[in-house]
Amino acid sequence: MVAVELRNQANLWGLEDTLGELAYLTRSAGARVVGQISQRADRLAPTYVGKGKLRELADQIYDLKADVVIFDDELTPTQQRNLEGALAVKVIDRTALILDVFGRHARTYEGKLQVDLAQHQYLLPRLVGQWSHLERLGGGIGTRGPGETQLETDRRLVRRRIQRIERELEGVRRRRTLYLDRRKKASIPSASLVGYTNAGKSTLFNALSNAKVEAADQLFSTLDPVTRRVRLPSGGELLLSDTVGFIQKLSPTVVAAFRATLEEMIGTDLLLHVVDITHPKAFEQADVVESTLEGLGLSEKPRLLVVNKMDLLPVGTSSGEGSPAIRLPTDAATPTVFVSAAECWNLDGLLEEVESRLMVNDGPMMVVSDRRFGT
Repeated sequence: MVAVELRNQANLWGLEDTLGELAYLTRSAGARVVGQISQRADRLAPTYVGKGKLRELADQIYDLKADVVIFDDELTPTQQRNLEGALAVKVIDRTALILDVFGRHARTYEGKLQVDLAQHQYLLPRLVGQWSHLERLGGGIGTRGPGETQLETDRRLVRRRIQRIERELEGVRRRRTLYLDRRKKASIPSASLVGYTNAGKSTLFNALSNAKVEAADQLFSTLDPVTRRVRLPSGGELLLSDTVGFIQKLSPTVVAAFRATLEEMIGTDLLLHVVDITHPKAFEQADVVESTLEGLGLSEKPRLLVVNKMDLLPVGTSSGEGSPAIRLPTDAATPTVFVSAAECWNLDGLLEEVESRLMVNDGPMMVVSDRRFGT
């Protein structure tokens, strides 16, 4: 694994943190990490890292017999070609790795379509390197060499595939819009679970709805949105949806490809932002989620912060000001509930707060309290 930290960019994620997450993604894709290299630089080189680090990387590849090198940022087509030529092994960037994990976890027709679209959109600008060995053949003024012909053929095929997938996804969007319209006419309130990947959304979803959505200790275990009916304390019903998790450095191409899935959040009445409070980067993870929601035009959508995995904190931990254990990634005006999805602790309190939040348009919301955690 290879990562570069730019000195002139403010970054809440250090090299250790980003490489740790990259390792987690790598294991989720079924690969084994045998080594890592990092560098601090003013800018990314044409080979991503500098010449010295590139030689060090080549030596490590030889010594460790590595057959894949994974880079923590999305590489430009030129960077990828330069690296493949210099290292003579398979080169993968963060976006390609995420798409591979997505492909492993897509189960529904819609999910597979979205992964297929993102993969083809990622591939299109990188096709030029596939036929570089033929580009010097033939050619000349007024002619077209066989390499260029093959390249144009491949580009045309990929573009056609992208257009076909986009038409099919447009049909998915129309069906989803009709479903959302019927749901609104039925006057059944709805809420969507959002959050950083592996924050415990699926475990919470299963605990609230008695569903059997896969909840694994890995990134992106849930890719396809699932909706179930949940009984509220008053006896009414709530349509609760589990959605794909977010992650830092998620390519805009990937977000755009999954817009059909993410549109589930647009029609919802309330967003439940689930945070893994035990994670050392909980605050930064929440910031990534908020930034992604803002990019989707959902910054004004009503939300409830759900602080999860409270059972893993030491007894007596306080959420008061200055506590290092619970630094809430939100302002004081955001309603907050503390739960443990794995232990089914305070789920009734969560549903009460959800119901209260759905019924009140303005004014302060009730915050569930419990002396055990000093909240």
